[in-house]
Amino acid sequence: MTDATSGAKGPDELRRQIEQTRSELGNTVEQLAGKADVKGRARARAADLRDKAGAMTVQLRSSAAQAGHTVQDRATHAGPRPVRSVVQAGMRHPKPVLMAGAAGAVVAVGVLRWRHVHAHH
Repeated sequence: MTDATSGAKGPDELRRQIEQTRSELGNTVEQLAGKADVKGRARARAADLRDKAGAMTVQLRSSAAQAGHTVQDRATHAGPRPVRSVVQAGMRHPKPVLMAGAAGAVVAVGVLRWRHVHAHH
């Protein structure tokens, strides 16, 4: 016995098709629920941003410490002109200074976004 509309060949085939349709519908509902969970998605994005900011902070601290040691060494050996040596060292090695500024900006944006999200709850 073949049903012309669904192509089912008997009750067992029809039951299998119904179960498959239910499963597909359940998956679709789960996906839609995940998309509708704005708070959950925002928390996940905030956690991702915190992780990235933390990694950048570690990298910047390392670079800043290295630059600090370089500047300190040069200032120690400079004699009476330590300020000039520090400025010259910063000009010769601008990357750590720029990285520290970028990290500060990332942290500031993260804090502002976090405050904005939590101010509306």
